[in-house]
Amino acid sequence: MKGDKVEIVIDAGGSSRTYEVVATKAGRRVEVANSRGGVIEVSEVTRSGTAVRTARFMSSRILALVEHPADGRPD
Repeated sequence: MKGDKVEIVIDAGGSSRTYEVVATKAGRRVEVANSRGGVIEVSEVTRSGTAVRTARFMSSRILALVEHPADGRPD
């Protein structure tokens, strides 16, 4: 749903970096998948299931992964 957001905080060797993946249009959602080999995929997905954007992170580098669901109210 538009407004869904996932924040990922990564250990960048002495500091941390924050990335966000946001559902930018109506009907899209953000999905998190734990893949083989210790990789976490965060994707913005359309209603039909097609990935629009995907970010991949090594799970050993992730400090925090926070999902912020949309409030459910239309814009």
